[in-house]
Amino acid sequence: MAYIDLYRQEFGVEPICEVLQTAPSTYYAAKNRTPSLRSRTDEATTARIRQVHADNYGVYGVRKVHAELNRQGHRVARCTVHRLMRRAGLRGITRGRGPRTTTPAPGPDLRPDLVERTFTADAPNRLWVADITYVRTFTGWVYAAFVIDVFSRRVVGWQVSKSLHTDLALDALEMAVWNRSRVGRRIDGLVHHSDRGTQYLAVRYTQRLAEAGAVASVGTTGDSYDNALAEAFHSLFKAELIRNRGPWRNLDEVEIAVAEYVDWFNHRRLHGETGLVPPAEFEDDFYQQESVSSDTEALVPSL
Repeated sequence: MAYIDLYRQEFGVEPICEVLQTAPSTYYAAKNRTPSLRSRTDEATTARIRQVHADNYGVYGVRKVHAELNRQGHRVARCTVHRLMRRAGLRGITRGRGPRTTTPAPGPDLRPDLVERTFTADAPNRLWVADITYVRTFTGWVYAAFVIDVFSRRVVGWQVSKSLHTDLALDALEMAVWNRSRVGRRIDGLVHHSDRGTQYLAVRYTQRLAEAGAVASVGTTGDSYDNALAEAFHSLFKAELIRNRGPWRNLDEVEIAVAEYVDWFNHRRLHGETGLVPPAEFEDDFYQQESVSSDTEALVPSL
């Protein structure tokens, strides 16, 4: 049918059907036939899939599109999502690699590696990781610093700048501390893990960690595996936003885009490490369960 539709204006329906040894009535019957239930369902589901894909930076693959559809109450088989996405030409984003931004601090540093490549936490504000990445713009390089809570993968602090000076990392840390304190969450005893870049080993950065009650942890110089979780976030950030939405004109454009991306990442993006729920929702679920457990324990003595 598609072939005849493509060439009917040039050759006519009957001559094409004669060559294909197909009755013209078969073609006309197919054109006039009422769409089947499956085709109508596929059309509606494809529209939903396109909307989910577009609403999430166009980065979701089959697994996350399927999960989001189910979260929205649209029950559909994963194999159906795979079939319809392939037919519609929709696919998830792929990650890439880029140059490193770490400049090792001179001289020895005695701060220990308290993480040792075990990026797990049993609650929020137990372990944060921090790192810096780069963005190319028409007016030069822009650098972005992030602080991430390992428990929920939530971005708790971020900053962008044209400079790699200490203020870039320090501003991201200040945002992280403020974000937690404004909702009454304590961070004393927190382990803050980073590489041995000059920004993170600076005196002012170290002092701010101490003031907040956090303990500094640093990985081995030049070894990305010692800060693998932060590196993994940067890989997502570059794939889902920077390469996906670029090119970028200047610092202001990047700053606005990062603010929007972080809001989406924290509140709407489904994360595989948190059971395919957004980081903010994962934290809310944790605190709700913790509150229920506390209320239950408080009632035990009176029973």
